[in-house]
Amino acid sequence: MNIKSIGIMQGRLVPREIKSRLQSFPWKNWKKEIILAKKNKIKIIEWTLDYKNFGKNPLIEKPIKTKNFFKRNFIKINSLTADFFMQQPPFDEKNNTTEYLLKLIDISKKINLKYIVIPLVDNSSVRHFKKNRIIKYFKYLQKKINFKKLKIIFELDLPADQVVKFISNFNDSFGINYDIGNSAYYGFKFTNEKKYFSRVYNIHVKDRDKNGQSVPLGSGLANFNEIFSYLKKIKYNGHLILQTYLPKNNKLVVSNTLKNYNFVKSFLWEEKKINVQ
Repeated sequence: MNIKSIGIMQGRLVPREIKSRLQSFPWKNWKKEIILAKKNKIKIIEWTLDYKNFGKNPLIEKPIKTKNFFKRNFIKINSLTADFFMQQPPFDEKNNTTEYLLKLIDISKKINLKYIVIPLVDNSSVRHFKKNRIIKYFKYLQKKINFKKLKIIFELDLPADQVVKFISNFNDSFGINYDIGNSAYYGFKFTNEKKYFSRVYNIHVKDRDKNGQSVPLGSGLANFNEIFSYLKKIKYNGHLILQTYLPKNNKLVVSNTLKNYNFVKSFLWEEKKINVQ
């Protein structure tokens, strides 16, 4: 686990475009954000994909051209969070989300994406649907699709024992995205969550307070010392993606993200801090 594993969720270096949402695709500034990431020596960005205007998203409309833009700026895009899953859960038969997911899987394989994060939280939470129905849905995909090196990784809002039971239904093409801030807010004990870490391929790094609000890293409920000590112990080699708090003042967005970046880096080793450019 080293600095090369740290990345940011899309939209963490540019102003929020939808004020009511913590996260959405930055239509106006996605290219600008890549330039800013390059200037500030951030090497990884996790893409976000919304339901609205799905087909017009650059990664869907022009995947090769978009991936090449990343490469020219020395930024890796290895993972994508499929937020459209929360916005229009496929388990509701009225939605056409499955069509979108199949298209995304096909494109992801073409551009050598490593992980598609499927958020089974909020509107798409396992808690809101029959668990067997969700398992059956993904088992169908498991049988139908040759994933090659691509992995589908679930973000869940379930206690550890239920996560273990859920993921045991699937082969190694499926795994877990661990969200530090969410788990702390739900009151899950990290000692229990270690049970499924052999299937954790990606980690979202954020912090939340007792009211569920996203807050600067280290100021909320998450026990980062405990978590990073364990990640070092098991020699975790997946990604650490900053899905962090965004300040209301747009002038502070970049400096805030770099502060959080350095916070995470401090758990890996001591090195000269990144300065805002």
